Amino acid sequence: MATIVNCFSIIGIDGYLIKIEIDTLYGKPSVSIVGMGDIAIKEARERLEAAIINTKFEFPKMKIVVNLSPSDIRKSGSHFDLGMAIALLIQSNQIRVEEIDSYAFIGELSLNGDLRPCVGVLPMIMESKKRGITNIIVPLDNIKEASLVKDINIFAFNKLNEVTDFLIGVNPYEPITNLNGKHNIENPYIIDFQDVQGQDSAIEFVAVAAAGGHNILMSGSPGCGKSMIAKRMPTILASMTEEEALEVTKIYSVAGLLKNRGSLINERPFRAPHHNASMNSLIGGGIFAMPGEISLAHNGILFLDEIAEFNKKTLDALRQPMEDGKVTIARVKHTHLFPASFMLVSAMNPCPCGYYGESRCHCTDYEVLRYREKLSGPIMDRIDIQKYFKTVDIMDLSDNIRGPKSKDLLQRVEVSRAIQRKRYNGILGVSCNAQMTPELIREYCRMQPESMDLLKSAYDKFRYSARTYHKFLRVARTFADMEEEKNINKSHIIKALMCREIEKEQATMVVV
Repeated sequence: MATIVNCFSIIGIDGYLIKIEIDTLYGKPSVSIVGMGDIAIKEARERLEAAIINTKFEFPKMKIVVNLSPSDIRKSGSHFDLGMAIALLIQSNQIRVEEIDSYAFIGELSLNGDLRPCVGVLPMIMESKKRGITNIIVPLDNIKEASLVKDINIFAFNKLNEVTDFLIGVNPYEPITNLNGKHNIENPYIIDFQDVQGQDSAIEFVAVAAAGGHNILMSGSPGCGKSMIAKRMPTILASMTEEEALEVTKIYSVAGLLKNRGSLINERPFRAPHHNASMNSLIGGGIFAMPGEISLAHNGILFLDEIAEFNKKTLDALRQPMEDGKVTIARVKHTHLFPASFMLVSAMNPCPCGYYGESRCHCTDYEVLRYREKLSGPIMDRIDIQKYFKTVDIMDLSDNIRGPKSKDLLQRVEVSRAIQRKRYNGILGVSCNAQMTPELIREYCRMQPESMDLLKSAYDKFRYSARTYHKFLRVARTFADMEEEKNINKSHIIKALMCREIEKEQATMVVV
């Protein structure tokens, strides 16, 4: 009869249960691993034999068949090694383990029998808890990451023989007690908004974007501070909830980017891919689908500097994720769903030379329009705030006039986010104004008649879409929250209408 032990694999960013089945048969000594595993799994046969022999056990001189069930799902990774080794030792009667079904095994084996850390441990542990498997054995280097999940027993070891000694009761397990207080990554930002000079009026709109989670496009001449502002936006983002932090950490664990193993990522992500990024690197994909930049920016910022230099098809691929807050990667056997609720922050020059509206600009209207058309209408329609940034006056620089401090802006943003969290408490998938559904807009964005008349006038003049109309209301709601106002008044609508400068100008440009 075959021996069966529990392990896990990853689909998307979620773990799923894998049963490792091992049987030994009479025949020519060999190891066959079946169940649609990748090369790392196929190569486990060599690691398995060396690790078992170097741990002073006997490797069975029989035909060994290993099946990873369910067998119709592709699997990848080297973390099945430990489960295979334990199952083989049980099958060959070298160790005896009671209630093996209550355990799951995660870990890669070295040729000497050492346990090496793996990626994606966090979602595996979360799935284990969901399945009711309460005892998990992991490599020692993964214990901090695994211990992020509460109410489950984590056992961590350095070597295969330590695992076997624990399972047969030779040595009692000694818990690791020095984990408390080490689950957070400290704030890495040492820059501040007060370094930005001469852009105080524009920074107000940047703060509103951060407070409501609104997408923003900054346009201005080279050197006016667009990139400088974008890089400082993480310093004014509201802190993540524990649920949001766990979700971000889970994505980075699957992607193998969790640098401090076991540290909960409590700072909102900031991703800034280069403009030559491929569609797969931005959206996600590959043979074994992995999260792209938009998923790595989940609950944080995706900064696209020089957005007009990105491939147009790549930018258009952002349309659905920007609207849905998730991205679906379809494969023949499976569909992978990655969260992608990010705040798009982008920067561009107003024309090919960058000095549109100044005497030194010689770009024709046709060249300007062609340059701006690199951002399609549907993408522009999804960007809530579109602002021109003025050239900084030399007096602002020479007089050393400092901008507002990040600390002060963050305080206002935190107050606004606290209002939003209270408002949307219990509503799944909505945590800020930018995520409001039409039903929530009808409930929380009621206007006075004069405000409605103003919005209707602008709507008729510039022929905005229904999506843009809703975005105006979302942004106006954020302006009201920033001022701690319960109702949206006329001044909030005026400020919201001021957020579409670029789109308004393009609508009025005429090519001769």
